[in-house]
Amino acid sequence: MRLPRVPRPRSLAGQLFAMQAVLIAVLVAGYALFTYVSDRSQAEEAAGRQAMAVARSVADSPSVHDAIRTADPTKDLQPYALQVQRDTEVDFVTIMDKRGIRWTHPDETLIGKHFLGHIGPALNGTSFTETYTGTLGPSVRAVTPIVDNGRTVGLVSAGIKVEAITKRVQDQVKALIGVATGALALGGMGTYVINARLRRSTHGMNAAELSRMHDYHQAALHAVREGLLMLDGQYRVALMNDGGRELLGVTDEVVGHSVADLGLPAPLTGALLSAEPRVDEVHLTASRVLVVNTSPVSGGERRGTVVTLRDVTELQAMMGELNSERGFTQALRSQAHEAANRLHTVVSLIELGRADEAVDFATAELELAQTLTDEVVSAVSEPVLAALLLGKAAQANERGVELVVSQDSGIDDGLLPADLPSRDLVTVLGNLIDNAMDAAQGTARARVTVTVCTDATGLVLRVADTGAGVDPAHTEEVFQRGWSTKPSGPGGRGFGLALVRQAVSRHQGTLTVAEAAGGGAEFEVRLPLPTVGAAPDTVECAAAEPETAQPAVPGGDV
Repeated sequence: MRLPRVPRPRSLAGQLFAMQAVLIAVLVAGYALFTYVSDRSQAEEAAGRQAMAVARSVADSPSVHDAIRTADPTKDLQPYALQVQRDTEVDFVTIMDKRGIRWTHPDETLIGKHFLGHIGPALNGTSFTETYTGTLGPSVRAVTPIVDNGRTVGLVSAGIKVEAITKRVQDQVKALIGVATGALALGGMGTYVINARLRRSTHGMNAAELSRMHDYHQAALHAVREGLLMLDGQYRVALMNDGGRELLGVTDEVVGHSVADLGLPAPLTGALLSAEPRVDEVHLTASRVLVVNTSPVSGGERRGTVVTLRDVTELQAMMGELNSERGFTQALRSQAHEAANRLHTVVSLIELGRADEAVDFATAELELAQTLTDEVVSAVSEPVLAALLLGKAAQANERGVELVVSQDSGIDDGLLPADLPSRDLVTVLGNLIDNAMDAAQGTARARVTVTVCTDATGLVLRVADTGAGVDPAHTEEVFQRGWSTKPSGPGGRGFGLALVRQAVSRHQGTLTVAEAAGGGAEFEVRLPLPTVGAAPDTVECAAAEPETAQPAVPGGDV
């Protein structure tokens, strides 16, 4: 058995149209009824005033006074009354004596008969109006006394039939109905046009569906951990979820504010203000690495932009570590190849019967490798930095760059505090060395000089190269994301120094760039260490001097 289909509720636009149409109809009908009643009352009042004016004019007429004094007043008064009736457009003018006996009447057969209506107030000298049903039907009439030398000698009544008053009102009502119909039609058309636009804006959904969508919308905004930012057509913030506030470091109410006023880094602000969509762009904030996607919202015109933010800070750090491990693997592969060559040399010397030379060759290689390792570890006993320097030295040797650790280097194990994680040290020093190797590679006597020491200000990391150096005009831009003197690869360039600056800023340190003593660029990082002031044998850092530097790996194994 098929259940009957439940009709879908009307859309919100349809409900509003029906409500507005009924409201307009009720308002127009109410106004028409009020106008009819008001016009009817005003018409009756106007008829009373008109009748009173006619009656008083007749009562004050000298000819009327003269006719009353004659033996047959009707002879002169009847023609006069009919003439006044025609000229003033009233339905009757009746002149009578004090007893109410008519001297005049539109129907001559009723002359001499008693007047139908009240005459008491008029006999007392008071004029009045009333609605009364007489010989001609219901009428609005006025009764006034005829006073001669202070005496009431007769009465005058003039009146307009209610039927005539109703006809006047009906003519006005017809015009009113036409105006009301036009107003109702115009209001209906305007309401339809407005609700048609509302229907397009609400996609034909009813109030329950809109309410349910709003609830889902709010739940999704708070449930999504990624940042969501919606901008209007003027690039003002229309919506920002909790994830977006956390990722952008926004604490104040920013809805309605321009993106340019949020205090974000210039590259990120430029991406948000761009009219072109951005796909998986990596941007840096003060403490995070974000992947930004933007998509314009359009519907015949640009309505705004939807921005999604994804935090890849941890992922970026792990990718840096992975790149370092990959570099170490490549260095080990290269060293394994070199070791195989040296092993073949030793084997060949033994086969040639020159065992003593084979032993001397192998011993010299082992002593050189161990000596270089001991030199790096003795200068930098902090294990993470020592391991990083040994690995980078092998990479530099593979790329034809000499990496040396200056004689000013010196840092003890355990000196670094727990709030300075080794991951940040790898990010800072590793990216500086990589950048220096990129700059020095291919130059004559390519060299990278590393200084790791402490002084009164804290930990000092100094990396100098023999490359082309940094243009003084670009000393600020060099630390921004995307800035690089190298061609862009598939994954882009210009992230290393930006990540260094981010890590240094996170630990309230300083990062500067200057010209190295032997040419090229020298980057210096200073990180505050609370334990430095208490160390009695702290090594004071000096400026890097390439000629006094000791080679870490001049071509041997590590």
